[in-house]
Amino acid sequence: MNTAVLKRIRFGRYIFALVMTILMVAIAEISGEKEIIFPEIVALTIGAWISERQPWNSNKRKMFLLVSLASVVGVCVVRYMHVPLIAEVIMCFAFTGIALTLTRTTLIPIISACILPVYLQTTSWVYPISVTTMALVIIFMQWCMEKFGLRPHNSYEPCHFDYKIELKKWSKLIIVFSLIALIPFNCNAIYFIAPPLIVTFAEFANAKSPLRKCPIRIFWILVLASASGTILREVLNMYLHLPLALCAAIACMILFATFERAHTLFPPAGAILLIPMILRLEDLRYFPFEVAVGAAILIPAAMLLFREKKITL
Repeated sequence: MNTAVLKRIRFGRYIFALVMTILMVAIAEISGEKEIIFPEIVALTIGAWISERQPWNSNKRKMFLLVSLASVVGVCVVRYMHVPLIAEVIMCFAFTGIALTLTRTTLIPIISACILPVYLQTTSWVYPISVTTMALVIIFMQWCMEKFGLRPHNSYEPCHFDYKIELKKWSKLIIVFSLIALIPFNCNAIYFIAPPLIVTFAEFANAKSPLRKCPIRIFWILVLASASGTILREVLNMYLHLPLALCAAIACMILFATFERAHTLFPPAGAILLIPMILRLEDLRYFPFEVAVGAAILIPAAMLLFREKKITL
């Protein structure tokens, strides 16, 4: 298959992801149910549709199960666990670590799916219903794309985890995250550690992740995503009173163009992009600054504290 055909196919996958995002935001805007907006949907479409090779190791059945379960657990924690906010986040983080280990997958976007309702203090079941529905759409469309040759078939082999090593890794992740999160949570500035940044932290904690070779590029992609989403929401939606779906559409196009220019796909940037669409005005204006500071702390912390052990002879 020649380069021109491959580019057209890739462009088509971008269009599918764009349409999915526009429909989600439009339905939320028309219905008045902001819980329908699931920022991680862009991250999932980037990984499941746009990327030539799915960046996480999971089959379709486990993807559906984990994303749906994570959203339900997040809402249940808000509804039934009357503990401080940071404790709720840590509980969700720990749950996702256990779920990923037991299912032998690396679908770390479920961290954001589980933690986001805690940040927003969402108690509505609309959120997990929306997430479950969109997960089904993503899986069905991925199957269609594979069947009709629009993307390579996703092969899955369960990860062969050493449970002791995984327990130590997730325990260390949670402890380091808890220490870093103390100041933002005590100062009520939680978006310094926005849920997609926690996913980024977990990704960079993987000593074998290829993204560790380009941390500065990932940092700037995250900052650009947060800035474009924020500026478009504030200017087009709040001041010019244009539809929120239009803001999301333009923001996605900017991000997709950035991916092509940088030759790097980073799914959490897609989730960062949509978070401004659901933030209150008082939380919106400083969001790009918070993302920049949070990424500047979490990425180096993960790279320094989680290194691949060298075998000595």
